[in-house]
Amino acid sequence: MNYGLLYEVALTLIPGIGDVNAKKLIAYCGGAEAVFEEKRKNLLNIPGIGERTVESIVSQNVLQRAERELNFADRNGIRILYYLNSDYPRRLQHCYDSPVIIYCKGYTDLNVEKIVGVVGTRNVTDYGKTLTEKLIQDLVDDDVLVVSGLAYGVDTCAHKAALKNNLTTAAVLAHGFQTIYPSANAFLSRKMIESGGCLLTEHISGTEPDKENFPKRNRIVSGMIDCLVVVESAAKGGALITAEIANNYDREVFAFPGRIGDTYSEGCNKIIKTNKANLLTNVDDLRYIMRWNDDRKIQPKQMRMFREFNQEEQKVMDVFGDDNIVYLDKIITDTMLSPTKIASVLLSLEFDGILAALPGKRYQKL
Repeated sequence: MNYGLLYEVALTLIPGIGDVNAKKLIAYCGGAEAVFEEKRKNLLNIPGIGERTVESIVSQNVLQRAERELNFADRNGIRILYYLNSDYPRRLQHCYDSPVIIYCKGYTDLNVEKIVGVVGTRNVTDYGKTLTEKLIQDLVDDDVLVVSGLAYGVDTCAHKAALKNNLTTAAVLAHGFQTIYPSANAFLSRKMIESGGCLLTEHISGTEPDKENFPKRNRIVSGMIDCLVVVESAAKGGALITAEIANNYDREVFAFPGRIGDTYSEGCNKIIKTNKANLLTNVDDLRYIMRWNDDRKIQPKQMRMFREFNQEEQKVMDVFGDDNIVYLDKIITDTMLSPTKIASVLLSLEFDGILAALPGKRYQKL
């Protein structure tokens, strides 16, 4: 048994701890296993960690449940992705409330170059179906990973359209892997996995698709993508919650406009009107904003001869390593420079043609 993974799963099972506090404990103690070995008085000194949480940690009642979960995952071909590991979605990794553990069925690369989320109402109209199918078909040349939630309506249309056009698609679930909800999409979920896609959830086996799990699911969709497309939505609904979270994560949000007075166009028209979404009429609008058009690829400026980096600039450049694109959150975390200093350094590197700013608070090395 992988004892490191055992403790990583166990930490997420402690009642009332949450992902933010779990990461805080890991950071203070130096690892998940170290959390369970830490002395009570030291745990109590960690900000935000109370007596009840410490008691749950010390009692270690969660270890047996974690072991059962590892056995369940092993029997059912489920990968367990820890937030500090390389196979964890790196876009999601930089979101402050991202799950410590994600359970994954399938072997999709969740860190491909382009990832698009497609969401909308469960009561999709013929207009919405046509928009979804045309969008996915037109994204074939971009070789995107299509992410949605396997719900009725727009989600189902998006997954089916991706399969039809030989695009990889991933679904984020609001329950454990003991079931598929809705059950009518069980066959679709199997076809997705067989075609190289995957199913994802932060929930352990036995977790039912309760109402409160769906907004939590939406943050995973919003965090693991480059941009989000809202196809159709009423004035209120889960798709608008996903769009709000995506905006908070600095992801680009797009929405198709609809006819005035149509119930399932009200939400899209609203977020376009309030500047919470880019107007989307066709795939070229998305490519333009995301800089995916060939004729808009960033051309490197001629660098100064023998350009030398100062100490702060070198710290920033070291964050890139072998990567061409890095999120601002990672630069802040890895350099430990102040936001003001980082802004100044990044601006200087942009002016010299060394870096370029991209949508979604990302920077590209030229």
